[in-house]
Amino acid sequence: MTRRAAVILAAGQGTRMKSPLPKVLHAVGGRTMLDHAIDLAENLGCEKIVVVAGPHSPAVIEHATQRLGETSVAIQDPPLGTGHAVRAAEPALAGFDGDVVVTYADTPLFTAEAVLPLFELRGAGAEVAVLGFEAADPAAYGRLILGGDGALLRIVEAKDANEIERTVHHCNSGVIAASAPLLFELLAEVRNNNAKGEYYLTDVVALARARGLTARTASAPESVVMGVNSQAELVVAERLFQEVRRSRALEAGVHMVAPETVFFAHDTELAGGVSVEPHVVFGPRVRVEAGATIRAFSHLEGAVVRSGAVVGPYARLRPGADIGEAAHVGNFVEVKNVSLGQGAKANHLAYLGDGEVGPRANIGAGVIFCNYDGVFKHRTVVGEGAFVGSDCALVAPVTIGAGAMTGSGSVITRDVPPDALALERSPQVEKPGWAAAFRHRKRAEKAAR
Repeated sequence: MTRRAAVILAAGQGTRMKSPLPKVLHAVGGRTMLDHAIDLAENLGCEKIVVVAGPHSPAVIEHATQRLGETSVAIQDPPLGTGHAVRAAEPALAGFDGDVVVTYADTPLFTAEAVLPLFELRGAGAEVAVLGFEAADPAAYGRLILGGDGALLRIVEAKDANEIERTVHHCNSGVIAASAPLLFELLAEVRNNNAKGEYYLTDVVALARARGLTARTASAPESVVMGVNSQAELVVAERLFQEVRRSRALEAGVHMVAPETVFFAHDTELAGGVSVEPHVVFGPRVRVEAGATIRAFSHLEGAVVRSGAVVGPYARLRPGADIGEAAHVGNFVEVKNVSLGQGAKANHLAYLGDGEVGPRANIGAGVIFCNYDGVFKHRTVVGEGAFVGSDCALVAPVTIGAGAMTGSGSVITRDVPPDALALERSPQVEKPGWAAAFRHRKRAEKAAR
């Protein structure tokens, strides 16, 4: 297979987003659009990936550098069009003689399946391959003008198109593939004598044709190629992303009563046989095994839910939560960095942070793992079969031994041996008539004002 590289254009200003966060760092499916673009390049088998950013977006430069390294980031300064942006990546690809595909950091719905046909066209003899789509409303899209033999003759930007060319609905997605040496040779010939005074990447098609070279197109669905330039378009992209993920989950055997109310992250893993009730949100890094049930209005992130477990309703699983087989996490229970053993239960109004709950242990209502001393986090360990009574505060670091019990309302600050009962309560004091006297005195004070 011919070696592959990708140039990802991420230097746009993104002013229409009207946000201090750079456009390409906005998320779809819990992942930045820039990361979606890098994922695409990796899924295409690109051994070299270059992100072209602008000096106005240090956050984008930092993000790309952290993921790919400094040598994989090129700076376009000043911004003079897409062709100029790709040329900014040329030094990073010096000596690379394979194919290069140009993609965009604001097109989060592209899939490898949509872009792979460009490399197939390259292998079939097309010197330049362009990804197109049939636009319902071509409006401001560049048009792909084809010859009688189906070959691509040129790409015409909307502002430069004549009346006949504007009637064409076969439009340009912006994604182009060619051999790296040829692409940069052609870009060196591009001029900016157009309506915008910019150097268009699309001009390489006409330049290739002028050399007698072949250019061809592949097509992708319009929903896949959409770019995001505003908050409204970000909403559309999220909706389309969620529709695809819901369909995949249903096809995989996930039961959802109201799938339109369930939201997935880019890496959500639900096995066939999982049941998901309405209004559930899956954040990044969630895996749910077959036979588990996620009940309504629950939020999961960075968690594993094992076979037969029940989570919710109204539960929150935070990063590091590991819910064991047949374990129960009930309403208004928050779990963070805690593993629950097989059959363990925390059914009501509890916070479990940083620790371990053994198999078949029971956590009562109102229990708090007091894990933070203001500087450090500490662990709480509840042993197998232990019973933690309602409204207990377990002050970490602390261990409740296997089979041990704690009395309701206790503040447990020392380890409890296995099978022991721990109680921590002040003696109950009763003062007959005190409440009635208090009310009488206060009402008299109020009447005197």
